Amino acid sequence: MRVISEQHLARVLAGMPGRPRIVAGGNFAAPRRALEIADAAMGEYRLFMLNAQGEFPEREGVDLETPFVGAGMRGRANLRYFPSRLSLVPNLLKESLPPDVVIVQTSAPSAGTVSLGIEVNILPAAIEAVRARGGLVIAQLNPQMPYTFGDAVLAEDEIDYAIEVDEPLATPVPRPPGEVAHLIGERVARLVPEHATLQLGIGAVPDAVLASLLDRRGLGVWSEMFSDGVLALEKAGALDTGAPITASFAFGSRELYDWADRNERIRMLRTEKTNDPSLIARRPRMVSVNSALQVDLFAQANASRVRGTIYSGFGGQTDFVVGALHSPGGHAVIALPSWHPRADVSTVLARLAGPVTSFQHSYIVSEQGAATVWGNDAVSQAEQIIDNVAHPSARDELREQGRELGLPLA
Repeated sequence: MRVISEQHLARVLAGMPGRPRIVAGGNFAAPRRALEIADAAMGEYRLFMLNAQGEFPEREGVDLETPFVGAGMRGRANLRYFPSRLSLVPNLLKESLPPDVVIVQTSAPSAGTVSLGIEVNILPAAIEAVRARGGLVIAQLNPQMPYTFGDAVLAEDEIDYAIEVDEPLATPVPRPPGEVAHLIGERVARLVPEHATLQLGIGAVPDAVLASLLDRRGLGVWSEMFSDGVLALEKAGALDTGAPITASFAFGSRELYDWADRNERIRMLRTEKTNDPSLIARRPRMVSVNSALQVDLFAQANASRVRGTIYSGFGGQTDFVVGALHSPGGHAVIALPSWHPRADVSTVLARLAGPVTSFQHSYIVSEQGAATVWGNDAVSQAEQIIDNVAHPSARDELREQGRELGLPLA
């Protein structure tokens, strides 16, 4: 690893031939300063990130690429969306979308190593892919990035160039769960047994679920991500102190990042491990809790698109639904409010109009109640979704529409 000036980095990047593809850390670990330098130095390039946050270039010559759209890329005219389960994104980088440059934000060096900190995810695979084709690995060294263990640790000689940037990590805007989310959280918590292993996605509902589990004991975490809700479980004594907290990325408060720093109990692994359905299935009593934008009477969930336009992506939902269903005593839960307040529409439809993100869950839960999906026939599933999940004002119409679709509903 060679530490260079920002001006030197600009010259290196300006000399890249063609229209290079840059793969960069996403979520709240984006190497912002290094990306600004790249944008100023390169007339044309492609930028590949997961769940990108903040502002990104929207100009001629720049393509934004992702299999999971974050707020920073959502709705952009120069966005290219690549549908993929999160567990398969490393294969995309090795086969279809090989990188020319990988830019990561890391901890400060320590004993010949650096750490990817709060964002491991697909980055080890990206580094391997760019190395295989003779590309560059660039690090933004930040002493405020936590030093985490597992696959987060990189030898300095895996990095070609580095710049030093001492700045606070970005954090999400706190959005306390509202009353509906709390009700959903309490209902989902009733489905979580003692000594369960948890995976929870992003959003108010998963956060509310964690807040409803503070009185449990012996819980484990095997998840693609974790946030402040897991720290709250730790403080409450709800976690099994003998088991590692396993995840691939984290985002949350400064307190969460400080807790993760050199914490031997936190094991940050690459996506191919955390999201491998066969490894997920080995966790006993694996409970996967994910949100959706819509569900239908066939127990299908849409968590990706709004009115046909890509909103996010598959993420790890499909990986964990499959893994949890194969886990001994495991459950895959889809949780969502029964009514969308902004659009003023039911989130339960007779049949999804667009692509399906996941299907065949254990339970679908709203603030109205829970529908037991697994083990029931198709008619019983639909009836439970109408009676227990849908908003009361939508139920009669859903029954009528269900009959039109061939479901002999009462």
